[in-house]
Amino acid sequence: MTETTARTRFRAATCPYEDASLSIEERVEDLLGRMTVAEKAGLMFQTIAVTGPEGTLLDDPDTLPFEFTVRQMIADKGMNHFNLMGGGRPEHIAQWHNRIQELALETRLGIPITLSTDPRHHFTDNPGTAAYAEGFSQYPETLGLAAIGDADLVREFADLMRREYLAVGIRLALHPQIDLATEPRWSRINGTFGEDAELTGKLVAAYIRGAQGERPNTASVACMTKHFPGGGPQLDGEDPHFAYGREQVYPGDHFDYHLAPFKEALAAGTSQMMPYYGMPIGTEHEEVAFGFNRGIITGLLRERLGFDGIVCTDWGLISDANIMGQAMPARAWGVEELSVPDRVLRVLEAGCDQFGGEHVPEQIVALVEAGRLTEERLDVSARRLLREKFVLGLFDHPFVDPAGAAASVGAPAGIAAGLRAQSRSVTVLKNDAPEGDTRRGESLLPLAEGSRVYVRGLDAEVAAGYGTVVATPAEADVAIVRVKTPFEPREGGFEQFFHAGSLEFDAVELAAILELCATVPTIVDVYLERPAVLPEIAEAAAALVANYGCADGPLLDALFARVRPEGKLPFELPRSMADVRAQRSDVPRDGKDPVFAFGHGLRY
Repeated sequence: MTETTARTRFRAATCPYEDASLSIEERVEDLLGRMTVAEKAGLMFQTIAVTGPEGTLLDDPDTLPFEFTVRQMIADKGMNHFNLMGGGRPEHIAQWHNRIQELALETRLGIPITLSTDPRHHFTDNPGTAAYAEGFSQYPETLGLAAIGDADLVREFADLMRREYLAVGIRLALHPQIDLATEPRWSRINGTFGEDAELTGKLVAAYIRGAQGERPNTASVACMTKHFPGGGPQLDGEDPHFAYGREQVYPGDHFDYHLAPFKEALAAGTSQMMPYYGMPIGTEHEEVAFGFNRGIITGLLRERLGFDGIVCTDWGLISDANIMGQAMPARAWGVEELSVPDRVLRVLEAGCDQFGGEHVPEQIVALVEAGRLTEERLDVSARRLLREKFVLGLFDHPFVDPAGAAASVGAPAGIAAGLRAQSRSVTVLKNDAPEGDTRRGESLLPLAEGSRVYVRGLDAEVAAGYGTVVATPAEADVAIVRVKTPFEPREGGFEQFFHAGSLEFDAVELAAILELCATVPTIVDVYLERPAVLPEIAEAAAALVANYGCADGPLLDALFARVRPEGKLPFELPRSMADVRAQRSDVPRDGKDPVFAFGHGLRY
């Protein structure tokens, strides 16, 4: 089906809003004037959608983790914004996207779908924050981009992301995440650019311009920058997805420090903003979650900072839900006692335009019918949401080419660029034997090709392409061991994906690492999804490196200097959990005696 026949198949005449020769403002106003309250309400909800096998539609609710099918949400609820979870191969995502666009064109006004996604180009696989995605180019986490610190690379990455998203029909990135990692225990640090506001501000500006261009246009992927006004300073590092983590605290009076990167995002033209779940404690602001907080959304973001773009809440502020078998109450922190209609009204009164992770437009209709909400207020948000669809060209070009998606997403050049960035982001923390060792003062890295290596936590077949893999430490010139930042496992199907709590290695794992270090010169590679506590490892290892999402091959490329590692720590590494607990949650570089300081990184 061509775009022309798809749009006209269900319509007897062309309306002004479908006329591409008119200005966007004219088209928006014409369409807005034709919409019912129910259609405006449908525009103001965005929720998760999943594809069927090979890009098909799932029409049996029993096969879904949700209450309604996409077909029902489009046809019955008037919704036209969806957050894609999973999706399979790129060509299957493209096929599914085209199918839901056809469903949208069957509705009375034919308003096209805006398809969004959490990050797909990194390593994280957490259904609440990001997802490893089949077929897409794979870079280190944004922490790794921060470790490289190259704004040009970030812009190139975002441009590649834009092109791959466009190919499958994704037009809205639910990122970048620019919270500052000032509380080392927080589970979402790996999605940030680290703890430094200046570095984060520089990189987010490049990211937004790579995704959107100098201003949003028909070739853009719009950015929903998050989480306004900064979600890093969580009490005890707990996350406000959960009731026990709802409080954001500012013992160092650094509220404005966390706000600074958002000013750079606004200057770069971010199309959307997402406030976080948390509620500010001990500040001048009302102690209610940011999505319900008029002082934050209207007073600070809109009036003080001048933002007139779309504000979409984080997912699930209104309705209780069951996520992966775990009961999850609505994240209505500070206003838990409000009814569902009152929560909806409170979010709109705060100044938000859209409800993330919700599909209850009938609540808005009921509020209007009860005289509690005016249609004029709906028009304010509907106008913003419609305008973005027109700016992105969705009304004129709603479809994509599945064959083109298969050819262009994960193309060799993009894959190679991602692998090289993984290697570049590797951070050499130590490259010297421990004190008392006869090899003290000798650098172990880079390794010589053909070295006899003993590996642990590393694919031996991959390592065999660099050296001779041996079966025991006694046979080796060097050992390479890969470990991950520790965390305290949490219960619950959903909660288990959030790595929080202690950053110390447990006694058994630590003893095994130290024993290996005492047996053979050992390179320890640690995946820093949070700032690990590793003083004993730092002392015992002959070399210590950090990664932020790096496959075995790119790591070995760095260790053998096929690609030179150039990472610098995007946060400091604390000496103990006592030091972590003593730090102020909102203050960067607040450790008394870190093992490695912010910005540390050796070269060879």
